[in-house]
Amino acid sequence: MTTVRTRFAPSPTGYMHIGGMRTALFNWLWARHNNGVFVLRVDDTDRQRNVEEALGPILQAFKWLNLDWDEGPEVGGPHGPYFQSERGELYSAAVEKLLAEGKAYRDYDTPEQIQADREAAQKEKRPYINIRRSLELPEATLKQYEEEGRPAVVRFLVPRDQKVEIEDEIRGHVEWDASLISDPVIQRTDGTPLYNFATVVDDAGMKITHVIRAEEHLSNTPTQVLLHQALGNEIPTFAHIPFVTAPGTTKKLSKRDLSKYRTNPNFKKMFDRADQVFPMIGLGSSETLNPVMVEYYEKIGYLPAGVLNSLARTGWSLDDKTEILSLDTVIEHFTLDRVVKNSAALDPDKLFSFQSHWMSELSLEEKIDGCTPYLVNAGIIEETAENVEHGFIGSVILSLGDRLKLFSDILDVAYFFQEDIAYSEKDFNKRVAKEGVPELLTEYSVRIAELDEFTVENLEETLKTLCEEKEVSTGLLIHGLRIAVTGSPVGPGVYDCLLLVGKDKSIERIKAAVNKVVT
Repeated sequence: MTTVRTRFAPSPTGYMHIGGMRTALFNWLWARHNNGVFVLRVDDTDRQRNVEEALGPILQAFKWLNLDWDEGPEVGGPHGPYFQSERGELYSAAVEKLLAEGKAYRDYDTPEQIQADREAAQKEKRPYINIRRSLELPEATLKQYEEEGRPAVVRFLVPRDQKVEIEDEIRGHVEWDASLISDPVIQRTDGTPLYNFATVVDDAGMKITHVIRAEEHLSNTPTQVLLHQALGNEIPTFAHIPFVTAPGTTKKLSKRDLSKYRTNPNFKKMFDRADQVFPMIGLGSSETLNPVMVEYYEKIGYLPAGVLNSLARTGWSLDDKTEILSLDTVIEHFTLDRVVKNSAALDPDKLFSFQSHWMSELSLEEKIDGCTPYLVNAGIIEETAENVEHGFIGSVILSLGDRLKLFSDILDVAYFFQEDIAYSEKDFNKRVAKEGVPELLTEYSVRIAELDEFTVENLEETLKTLCEEKEVSTGLLIHGLRIAVTGSPVGPGVYDCLLLVGKDKSIERIKAAVNKVVT
């Protein structure tokens, strides 16, 4: 039985697109489901890019999500090189083979001639099909052009008397009329290959059995099938998956539309969170990292399990009801016939719900390990070989309970670790500077100072007793107390907050808040 071999071939852009990661995941899942091979190769034919720097974030995305590759950068393999920039001789040899067999030709048409042909086709309202003028040139002329080094591209000679047909694993039977296909350029005047040609040479050379890619590549398929046939290759199985759309639209998720996403109700929370967290940990803002990038999810504190669960469910399903899926479960059940044909939206709310579930599955130690770097990077605690804050961080996490959705959420309760706290003027005026509250706070601080045991039970009993005596609602004091002690209107229970801040510091903060009202 033939071993299933899939591939993902990113260009080194400097970031990993979340939609591209979904495509990579589907390739990886199909290989793993069939005990096959997943190949990572790099389409780095753009020589203007610094490949090493640009490739780093892409490889890191795979590593963070624990999606290993069997062949490719850093691991090698029997079918390398795995960088297109190092495969030039293979492309040149394939071009020469097609030229020698009369399946390709050198085209000496100038850009001006081609443009004129296009304009004529447009004027006559017919499809543009290139004119094969160079095939009509005498041998002597062709030899002269070659000797004088006249610029020429190499075009593949499309057999226009046939249909191109495939059985797509997702879209079913698809066919094209080859008579409507222009002869594609397969080699530029500088000798470098074009995408469609290099991809065919690479897929054949790396023995790829299944080409699983986004649906926008469907239009490339007829040319690639014809090239495979011309080169005598075994044609791979194609599966064109739906592209990932922005929430609430049918348009492909794109970095170019970031300004629109900022006002999208679903995405806005993600941008706002980035603008809050990233400056604290030295990563700029959502201008630097945003939800289109895989790195955003890593840096903001998502779990690989949450992101993978979401990506697996974006265009694929196990059945009509199961949402929570471990990676092992998806590997076991992943089949291409369960992939939908329609575009699939990235749903931030659903992604967040997956994240919440997988965060709840972590042990306390795992949560501490995940949260601590945020406190360190924000300069809130110091990084030491044996962090003295370890146990205290655990206590804070326990107080948060299921409020801890992302590891970066620990920064929302930085007041537990800081000496000084800041107040929102609006919250302070509403909760602390309110009539009667400063007096209640002062009296409460006196009473808790006299407590022999500083416990949640005693703190609660003391507050209730004071409010009964003063004939006021407990909420009046609770809200003022929370702002005075933490500076935040939300968070763990107010008595847990007092306990974590500590007796002396709580009293000190209450006094500071009251003095702020007075002054």
